[in-house]
Amino acid sequence: MANQLNPDAKNLVRRYLLWCYKTTKEEFERIERKFTQLLVDEYVFDKLKKLPLTLPFEIQKGYLVKLDEFKNYIDKKRHDALTQKFSDQETQTLKGDYLYLRNRLTAIEKAIVHFLGPTQLKVIKSLYEKEMTERILTAREH
Repeated sequence: MANQLNPDAKNLVRRYLLWCYKTTKEEFERIERKFTQLLVDEYVFDKLKKLPLTLPFEIQKGYLVKLDEFKNYIDKKRHDALTQKFSDQETQTLKGDYLYLRNRLTAIEKAIVHFLGPTQLKVIKSLYEKEMTERILTAREH
């Protein structure tokens, strides 16, 4: 069927699959990225708490307050991530919503390969990564 598409139909399929990939990947990553961010946050926290503090008490006190705030931020992020991904955190039973997103993303990737070929999957993944990176780099503080 994929080979039977005329160029216009193939363009429509490509745009639709690109949209499906982007929207599903964004929703999936809203949950998944918290786990990867935790790896970085915990590393940074570990380095910050090991820094020698030979500062006047008032400065040291302010530093420790910020360090405690960062620890609370990490704890909240961990709780939110676990709650969004697992229905039972002890057994790590995945939530239906999370499992659906993960499987939908896999199915969309397979559809891209089926209709457009494996090279286009690489192109679409690259476009997505470029877009997400540009969003970060062009974000403005309000």
